[in-house]
Amino acid sequence: MKEFLVELTTTVPEGTDPSEVDGRRAAEAVRAGELAANGHLVRLWRPVGEVRSIGVWRAADEAELHEKVLGTLPLRPWMTVMVTPLEAHPNDPGSTGNAT
Repeated sequence: MKEFLVELTTTVPEGTDPSEVDGRRAAEAVRAGELAANGHLVRLWRPVGEVRSIGVWRAADEAELHEKVLGTLPLRPWMTVMVTPLEAHPNDPGSTGNAT
């Protein structure tokens, strides 16, 4: 699988019922766990003081990432997504010598 750096910013539409927001956030946590267990979600961070999330995700290609991975997130309709494809760097101190 290929790796991608993904930036997610969620903006809840004005007037959305708080119970819908709570339900989607709870479902999002469950789905993130499933995607992590399946190897699609590798790491996820939230920069201090910010509302966006930055993560390393894996998929066969960018189309799969958008359609079958990120597209299954319950909060996806409210998200702005920026994707950067990644490749191995020859000076990566954590590299095992295998290119991704």
